[in-house]
Amino acid sequence: MTVPGLETFSLREILQEPPEEADWIVEDFITTGLHLLVGPPKAGKSWLALDMAISVAQGESFLGFATAKSDVLYLALEDTRNRLKTRSWKLVDETSGELDFATAAAKVASGLIPQIEDYLAAHAAVKLVIVDTFQMVREPSRDSAYAADYADLTALKKLADANGIAIVAVHHTRKMGDADVFNTVSGTTGITGCADSTMVLSDVNRSDGNATLSLAGRDREFLELKVRFRDCRWHLVEVTSREELEERDVPDDVLRTVDFMASHPGQWQGTATQLLCAVGAGDVSVAAFGKHLAQHADFMSSRNVCYRRQHAREGTILTLWRMEPDGQEP
Repeated sequence: MTVPGLETFSLREILQEPPEEADWIVEDFITTGLHLLVGPPKAGKSWLALDMAISVAQGESFLGFATAKSDVLYLALEDTRNRLKTRSWKLVDETSGELDFATAAAKVASGLIPQIEDYLAAHAAVKLVIVDTFQMVREPSRDSAYAADYADLTALKKLADANGIAIVAVHHTRKMGDADVFNTVSGTTGITGCADSTMVLSDVNRSDGNATLSLAGRDREFLELKVRFRDCRWHLVEVTSREELEERDVPDDVLRTVDFMASHPGQWQGTATQLLCAVGAGDVSVAAFGKHLAQHADFMSSRNVCYRRQHAREGTILTLWRMEPDGQEP
């Protein structure tokens, strides 16, 4: 068997190529490609997915973000026709778009891909396919769990890429929590590793309807939304600011130092022990405090606090001062 040669392109070529614009289905949310929508069982994932499908079909905003109007195929594989009808009644009165449902489909390994291909051939305006849920189209395999997860999602990704559409697969989180919400996705890393982006619904409070929707992907900036479930629909409360996201990775002793300098007139100078006492961060050692200040000097600078460490005869002296927005000392 003759193996075809490699098709290559050079660094020189790509350095001269203009950037490719993202083909958004939902602006800042969904591009063409494969995406995961993940959350705990009974947390409202299907309501979110159905609202997304209707919004795209209508060309209306979704959670406040613009959509590119297109036809939609929704594989509601855990629902019935009657449930879809009653849910749709709660979300929309009439439609100006095309949204088709199916409540049964083959597994990925035994016919789902040609089923969707045949549908797309007859419905060229479809740009969004939602698979609710991914678990319903997986098939037990003798391969390793990672290989099976990756193979199923790779097939869906190839289908999306080949047809220039977005596929959103709805999936569950596992019961065990994690500080990183993206580590709560049920299954192996083959699931998140294959997807172009992952959306995780977390911190779901069923009593007041509040939750967090986090989005991360290969070619997109991290985005976090505070959302609230009211009247059968998820609503955007606020987008978490870049400043808040940055501060989450900063130790409390550094944040206390920034707050201390915000109210301190002019320059402060002294030892690390003295500063630790002044900022009121008694739950960290002097050595760790010094390391944190060094590690997060850029963060402090972004908050207009400059930091210098010098060796003197009496020991190591720290100097902190506030900078004006133009970079000058007050």
